[in-house]
Amino acid sequence: MEKFFNTSGPIIPAEHYSLPPLHRVDWEEVNHLIRTKRYFVLHAPRQTGKTSTLLAIMAELNAEGRFACAYANIEGAQAARGDETKGIPAVCSAIARAVHNHLNDERLKEWLDGLGKNRVP
Repeated sequence: MEKFFNTSGPIIPAEHYSLPPLHRVDWEEVNHLIRTKRYFVLHAPRQTGKTSTLLAIMAELNAEGRFACAYANIEGAQAARGDETKGIPAVCSAIARAVHNHLNDERLKEWLDGLGKNRVP
Protein backbone atom coordinates (compact mmCIF):
# COMPACT_ATOMS: atom_id res chain seq x y z
CA MET A 1 0.00 0.00 0.00
CA GLU A 2 1.24 3.45 -0.87
CA LYS A 3 1.45 5.95 2.01
CA PHE A 4 -0.29 9.30 1.77
CA PHE A 5 -0.95 12.41 3.86
CA ASN A 6 -4.16 12.01 5.83
CA THR A 7 -6.23 15.09 6.61
CA SER A 8 -9.48 13.48 7.73
CA GLY A 9 -9.33 11.63 11.00
CA PRO A 10 -6.76 9.78 13.04
CA ILE A 11 -3.60 8.65 11.30
CA ILE A 12 -2.60 5.05 10.83
CA PRO A 13 1.21 5.05 10.83
CA ALA A 14 1.43 2.11 8.42
CA GLU A 15 -0.78 3.95 5.91
CA HIS A 16 -0.11 7.64 6.44
CA TYR A 17 2.90 9.91 6.51
CA SER A 18 3.18 11.34 10.00
CA LEU A 19 5.37 12.51 12.80
CA PRO A 20 5.31 10.20 15.81
CA PRO A 21 2.45 11.64 17.92
CA LEU A 22 4.25 11.28 21.26
CA HIS A 23 7.17 13.31 19.88
CA ARG A 24 4.80 16.23 19.26
CA VAL A 25 3.96 16.66 22.95
CA ASP A 26 6.08 16.73 26.08
CA TRP A 27 5.44 13.04 26.74
CA GLU A 28 7.50 12.99 29.93
CA GLU A 29 5.38 15.81 31.39
CA VAL A 30 2.07 14.28 30.25
CA ASN A 31 3.11 10.88 31.60
CA HIS A 32 4.07 12.50 34.92
CA LEU A 33 0.69 14.24 35.14
CA ILE A 34 -1.13 10.97 34.50
CA ARG A 35 0.92 9.03 37.05
CA THR A 36 0.40 11.70 39.72
CA LYS A 37 -3.37 11.67 39.07
CA ARG A 38 -3.50 15.16 37.60
CA TYR A 39 -5.05 16.30 34.38
CA PHE A 40 -3.86 17.89 31.17
CA VAL A 41 -5.53 19.62 28.26
CA LEU A 42 -4.68 18.82 24.67
CA HIS A 43 -5.73 21.96 22.83
CA ALA A 44 -4.94 22.67 19.18
CA PRO A 45 -6.65 23.75 15.96
CA ARG A 46 -8.68 21.35 13.85
CA GLN A 47 -6.88 18.54 12.04
CA THR A 48 -3.55 18.95 13.79
CA GLY A 49 -3.35 15.49 15.34
CA LYS A 50 -5.19 15.71 18.67
CA THR A 51 -7.06 12.43 18.21
CA SER A 52 -3.99 10.66 16.84
CA THR A 53 -2.02 11.89 19.86
CA LEU A 54 -4.68 10.70 22.31
CA LEU A 55 -4.78 7.30 20.60
CA ALA A 56 -0.97 7.07 20.85
CA ILE A 57 -1.11 8.00 24.55
CA MET A 58 -3.79 5.36 25.09
CA ALA A 59 -1.72 2.70 23.30
CA GLU A 60 1.42 3.59 25.27
CA LEU A 61 -0.37 3.45 28.62
CA ASN A 62 -2.15 0.19 27.76
CA ALA A 63 1.15 -1.37 26.64
CA GLU A 64 2.69 -0.56 30.03
CA GLY A 65 -0.12 -2.50 31.74
CA ARG A 66 -0.55 -0.12 34.66
CA PHE A 67 -3.67 1.54 33.25
CA ALA A 68 -6.60 0.40 31.13
CA CYS A 69 -7.36 3.25 28.73
CA ALA A 70 -10.05 3.62 26.10
CA TYR A 71 -10.71 6.49 23.71
CA ALA A 72 -14.40 7.32 23.26
CA ASN A 73 -15.71 9.78 20.71
CA ILE A 74 -18.91 11.25 22.10
CA GLU A 75 -19.64 13.63 19.22
CA GLY A 76 -22.76 11.62 18.41
CA ALA A 77 -24.42 12.94 21.56
CA GLN A 78 -24.47 16.44 20.04
CA ALA A 79 -27.59 15.45 18.11
CA ALA A 80 -29.45 15.22 21.44
CA ARG A 81 -28.71 18.79 22.54
CA GLY A 82 -30.85 19.64 25.52
CA ASP A 83 -32.42 16.18 25.70
CA GLU A 84 -30.62 14.24 28.40
CA THR A 85 -32.86 11.21 27.86
CA LYS A 86 -31.11 10.75 24.48
CA GLY A 87 -27.74 12.38 25.19
CA ILE A 88 -26.73 10.42 28.29
CA PRO A 89 -27.47 7.01 26.73
CA ALA A 90 -25.52 8.06 23.61
CA VAL A 91 -22.48 8.96 25.74
CA CYS A 92 -22.75 5.76 27.80
CA SER A 93 -23.04 3.68 24.64
CA ALA A 94 -19.97 5.36 23.09
CA ILE A 95 -17.94 4.69 26.24
CA ALA A 96 -19.08 1.05 26.43
CA ARG A 97 -18.17 0.52 22.74
CA ALA A 98 -14.77 2.13 23.30
CA VAL A 99 -14.01 -0.13 26.26
CA HIS A 100 -15.04 -3.13 24.17
CA ASN A 101 -13.03 -2.05 21.10
CA HIS A 102 -9.85 -0.82 22.81
CA LEU A 103 -9.67 -3.14 25.81
CA ASN A 104 -11.50 -6.18 24.46
CA ASP A 105 -13.73 -6.05 27.54
CA GLU A 106 -17.46 -6.60 27.08
CA ARG A 107 -18.54 -6.23 30.73
CA LEU A 108 -19.59 -2.57 30.47
CA LYS A 109 -21.41 -3.14 27.19
CA GLU A 110 -23.20 -6.19 28.61
CA TRP A 111 -24.16 -4.30 31.77
CA LEU A 112 -25.44 -1.36 29.73
CA ASP A 113 -27.41 -3.66 27.40
CA GLY A 114 -28.97 -5.38 30.40
CA LEU A 115 -29.83 -2.06 32.02
CA GLY A 116 -31.59 -0.90 28.87
CA LYS A 117 -33.68 -4.05 28.66
CA ASN A 118 -34.82 -3.70 32.28
CA ARG A 119 -35.61 0.01 32.02
CA VAL A 120 -39.24 1.06 32.30
CA PRO A 121 -40.18 3.76 29.76
